[in-house]
Amino acid sequence: MLKLTYLFENFDLAKEAIKNWNYDADTLETMLSYFRISSNAIYPFCHNGQVCFLRLAPIDEKIEKNIVGELEFIEYLSQHDYPALKPIMTLSGEKVIKLDTKWGKYYACVFKKVAGVQIEATDMSKEIMYEYGKTLGKLHALSSDFKPRIKKWTHVEVLEWIEEVLAEYSVPADVILELMEVKKKLADFSIRDDNYGLIHYDFEPDNVFYDDKTKSCAVIDFDDGMYHWYALDIEQVFDSLNEELGASILQNAKDEFMKGYKTEYYYSEEMENSRPLMRRFINLYSYARLTRCVAVNSSNEPNWLIELRKKLNNSIQNLEISMTRFK
Repeated sequence: MLKLTYLFENFDLAKEAIKNWNYDADTLETMLSYFRISSNAIYPFCHNGQVCFLRLAPIDEKIEKNIVGELEFIEYLSQHDYPALKPIMTLSGEKVIKLDTKWGKYYACVFKKVAGVQIEATDMSKEIMYEYGKTLGKLHALSSDFKPRIKKWTHVEVLEWIEEVLAEYSVPADVILELMEVKKKLADFSIRDDNYGLIHYDFEPDNVFYDDKTKSCAVIDFDDGMYHWYALDIEQVFDSLNEELGASILQNAKDEFMKGYKTEYYYSEEMENSRPLMRRFINLYSYARLTRCVAVNSSNEPNWLIELRKKLNNSIQNLEISMTRFK
């Protein structure tokens, strides 16, 4: 998530950025009003009636090789007929540009809207869960053969970043101990082409769309991808399903997901047994990102930001509590 100071809408910045692409001027004002800001600022607009999304992020909030590596991976997936979102070139033929504006320096890129609806907005039927799992299995199968020119960061680099963030801010000793323990345990894990590669990281029901016409899924938001064990993507999915579904249908949904997954990729006992440690890594990464996000205070914050800060601080406290369970 971006620092809270970046969560304010900036339509003038969006309009300046969009000039680097083709767009429909007559619908621009209306479309921009449907913006959202979290890990990036996302501003929708249209070109020839087709919905597109401008993605903006301050340069100091991102790592350039991760953006370039993300776009390279998406291109590779597209070449293998994988249903990932598609970037749109600028008028000068670039997939990502750096903008030097009066509001600061930003990375900007644009993607086409994918077909279908978010899986979380469906009935999450057996058929949909099966296709959902199959889509992740195919992603991991393709990732296992991917040889990038520009490599996104690895779990080791992420752990180093977490350590830097925790050192910068005053965090409880239990959090530092948890980081050291997770680093030690992950260092003992085997890294092979069949269990480790470029993962999506956020393969949750709001980032995967189901098209009822084609009975297939499409995937968005590869921004947080990193080199990690494939089991982490499974853990993220199951954690999301735990929140989305009632107990009466939860296990069946997970079973159907795994049936679909296994048609495309192997799921080992090793992967299953590693899921608790994957959760601990996820919690540490979330903790560091949230801690950094809320660290900056500004005067005269609007009520929505005050409430958001409270919510995020509560999430931080819950993560701290979860870490003490492993001690």
